[in-house]
Amino acid sequence: MISKTHSKYIQSLQHKKFRDIESLFIAEGNKVLLELLRCDKFICTEILGTKNYFQLHEQHLRKHYQGPLLEIEEFELEKISALSTPNQVVGVFKKSIAKLDDPVGKINILLDHIQDPGNLGTIIRIADWFAVSNIICSPDCVELYNPKVVQSTMGSLGRVNVVYTNLTDWIKEHAGIKLYAAALNGKNVQTLNGVKEALIVIGNESKGISDEIMQLAKEKITITKFGEAESLNAAVATGIILSHL
Repeated sequence: MISKTHSKYIQSLQHKKFRDIESLFIAEGNKVLLELLRCDKFICTEILGTKNYFQLHEQHLRKHYQGPLLEIEEFELEKISALSTPNQVVGVFKKSIAKLDDPVGKINILLDHIQDPGNLGTIIRIADWFAVSNIICSPDCVELYNPKVVQSTMGSLGRVNVVYTNLTDWIKEHAGIKLYAAALNGKNVQTLNGVKEALIVIGNESKGISDEIMQLAKEKITITKFGEAESLNAAVATGIILSHL
């Protein structure tokens, strides 16, 4: 068993305020945990899991991690978990200082005011699928280390660079790279097959891309619509656009 103090400490990392103070975040579930352990981006400080979990996975964990393994009961796991259905194991990781790969000659994703944690996590996972290494977020996007974001990435968090900055300034600093804005009225994205260098900006789930960013776009791009839906989910749109590029 773990102490009440330690349990409350782990629980506190579900909140951004304490994640920022401690510079730590939590990752839950065997899949996410192992993916983050395999990468060299994050340092794991402790792993808390059930007896059954460690019996099944300790040997594999030790290939990537030599720190403390804390055995806890199911009811303790429920207390520290951010999930409605706890997933046998919780890892605590140090945040990393984000650095971008050189954006020149690459497809880069820019996110303007993305608020939904599931959308951001899924976009990170999609970027990993298509080998897009850079995601640049506006400061008002949902926090990268939100437990729902971490969970939605399914471990891709360790392979994609995500930074937060003023998008307008960043775009102007990289004016040599063409900026494409995902919009409802633009050039058919199917015509862009084979583009090797671009900044692709995806806007807020309900409001779209801000006017300030839209004015900087060299070209608007659109996913062809056949039905009556008003718009596409931001993560779905990202996946479709990248598949055509």
